[in-house]
Amino acid sequence: MAAEYENIMDLDQLNLEKIDYGRTILIISAMVCALFAAIGFLDAIGGIDAPSDWLTYTFLALIVLTGPYGFYASREVKRVRDIEARLPEFLRDVAEAGRFGMTLAQAIKVASRGRYGKLTPEIRRMAAQIDWGVPASEAIRLFAERVDTPLVKRMTSIIIKANIAGGSVADVLTMVAHDAREAMLSQSERKINMVTYVMVIYIAFAVFIATIFILNTTFLPKMMEAGASVAEGAEKAGITNMPVNIKTDVIPTIQILFVLAVIIHAVGDGILAGVLQDGQISGGMKHAFIMLLIGLVGTRLI
Repeated sequence: MAAEYENIMDLDQLNLEKIDYGRTILIISAMVCALFAAIGFLDAIGGIDAPSDWLTYTFLALIVLTGPYGFYASREVKRVRDIEARLPEFLRDVAEAGRFGMTLAQAIKVASRGRYGKLTPEIRRMAAQIDWGVPASEAIRLFAERVDTPLVKRMTSIIIKANIAGGSVADVLTMVAHDAREAMLSQSERKINMVTYVMVIYIAFAVFIATIFILNTTFLPKMMEAGASVAEGAEKAGITNMPVNIKTDVIPTIQILFVLAVIIHAVGDGILAGVLQDGQISGGMKHAFIMLLIGLVGTRLI
C-alpha cells in the first residue's frame, strides 16, 4: 500500500508540472511580433522595400502579440469560472453526507458520484486517491493544486485546517459552500455591471475612428484645396513672401499621426475593457486584438 501511495504521489507531481501553455503562446507571439516590428522598422527607414507600409506592419505586430494569448487567457478565465461555479454544490453535498456521521473521506467518496461539470473528473480522481489510502487532507490539497483556481485554493485550505483541528467538519463545509456561492454571485453581478462600460469603450473607439474618417475625407482635402488656391493666387499676383500660408506638406504627417492614435487607443482601450470585465490585464489583450483589427480595416479604408 505504501508503494502504491508513493506511485500516486509521483503521478500527481508529474501532472502538476504541466506545460505552461500560456507562457509558450506568449513567447511565440512575441517572436512573431518582433519579426513584423523589424520589417516595419526597416521599411520606415528605407532599409527594405516591403510589400506594405510600416504602419500596417505595426498593426500586424500588435495583433499577433495580443490575439493568441488574449483568447487563450479568456478561455482560461471561462474554465476557472465553470469550475468554481460548481464548487458550492460539491461542498454542500459533502456537508450533507458528513451530517449522517460519515468522515470527511467517506463523504467525499459519496459526493463524488454526482455530476459537477468540469469539476467532476478531478473530484472522482480525489475519491480514487482516498480509496488507495491517501489521507483526505492530502487528497484535497492535491485536488486544489490540480484545479489551481483562487476560490478552490482558498476554500480547500479552510477545509484542510478544519479537518486537522477536528470537530464538525460538516458545519465548516456548509459555511464554506455559502461563502463560495456568495463570491460567485458577487462576481456574476460585477460582470453584468461592467458589460455596459465595455460597450461604452467600444462605442467611443468607433466614434474616434469615424471622427478621423470625417476629418480625412472632408477637412484635410479642403485644406489641401485652400492651400493650392492660395499658392496659385500668390503666384499669379507675383507675391513671393506670403504673410499667411497654408502648409499642405504636413498633411501626410497628420494622417500618419491619426493612424498612430488609432493604434494607441486600440491597445489602451482594449486593456482597459479587459480590466473592467475580468479584472485582469491578460483578459484585455483579446479586446485589444479586436480593436486593432477594427482599426486596421478602418484606417485602410481611410
